[in-house]
Amino acid sequence: MRLLTGLASALLLSGCAGIVPKSVDPAPPSSGGEAFTSAMMAGVKEGPFVSSLPISQTDAEAALRSFIESCPTLLRREDKSGLTQPSDWQKACAAAPRNPGTADTFFSAYFETAIVGSGQAFATGYFEPEIAGCRTRKPGCEVPVYALPGDLIRQWPADMAQSERTGRPPLGRINESGVFVPYFERSEIDAGALEGRGLAFAWAKDPVEMFFLQIQGSGRLALDDGGVMRIGYAGQNGRGYTGIGGVMRERGLLGDGPGQYAGSMQGIMQYIRENPQDGKELMHLNKSWIFFTELTGDGPLGSLGIPVRRESSVAVDPRFVPYGAPVFLDLDRNIADGLWIAQDTGGAIKGSNRFDTFWGAGEDARTIAGGMSGRGQALILLPRGTVKRLNSQ
Repeated sequence: MRLLTGLASALLLSGCAGIVPKSVDPAPPSSGGEAFTSAMMAGVKEGPFVSSLPISQTDAEAALRSFIESCPTLLRREDKSGLTQPSDWQKACAAAPRNPGTADTFFSAYFETAIVGSGQAFATGYFEPEIAGCRTRKPGCEVPVYALPGDLIRQWPADMAQSERTGRPPLGRINESGVFVPYFERSEIDAGALEGRGLAFAWAKDPVEMFFLQIQGSGRLALDDGGVMRIGYAGQNGRGYTGIGGVMRERGLLGDGPGQYAGSMQGIMQYIRENPQDGKELMHLNKSWIFFTELTGDGPLGSLGIPVRRESSVAVDPRFVPYGAPVFLDLDRNIADGLWIAQDTGGAIKGSNRFDTFWGAGEDARTIAGGMSGRGQALILLPRGTVKRLNSQ
């Protein structure tokens, strides 16, 4: 979720990165994500014909619009899942009809379904929150929205052995002594570590709402002048994410018993508001801090750099699902059944068949995403002939 790495249930209720938890056991089924690092390792087999899937015309039309927006990236981006090459998508992208009335026949004509691993899906939901804010600091509007700091860099610590320096260097900063150290964590930033540096380009009124907007990774500020500012993910401080819902569950604070709070974003927020000191300490356990940039355009940007769309865009682990690929979900949460387009990712969206569905903005989006915790089957739609080619290699 450059996302929108959006308040995923797992973000809050587990120790993992999209949106709002539900008052049910949030633990996802084993996806093989721990054992496998790509779709090819998890195993790929052919699924049912696309024409046999219960895809409504409305669903197909919405998915088609998002697929068309994804095509420019599909045709040039490396597929980390190993399932496709950019050239595999050329026919479908070239043939994508601008007439939405033929969307259903388009998907059945150019795609086949693939089952990655077990195909057993776990899906949460995320949304674009809107909170009260202002462009300039004033009494009652004093929670900073920070841009990406210039001193946030990647570098190997001097005391790390060369043999351990694999992948990308960690994020951090150079301290006053010239030593590379981890970047400021949430409690330090809340205490003013970044004040006076000109990084705050907007301010929020409610620190609790701002905390949850950070988990989402993007959102909107309803400004006191009547305008709306859309803000999107610009970067992160490099500190680990802690799902405070998981901590609260371990402490017995969430549940259905006397004195317990609902295992949802709303329940967690209620606890923090009713217990401000303990709530603040709880939020500080999540050392991760998200930096933002002001966005223009008609929607929040996902990991593809294009707007994510309500009930059409889904966050995936790109090691298992190609960005831009259609995904068909059949869950025990029927509202999420249907066709989605993989356009985003998030820190908690790890492993095969792990998804985070996007529900847009507004109170209904907040409610739906907050209750989204669905299990069922997932099918990845790939260009025709892909599965046979993969299994012949």
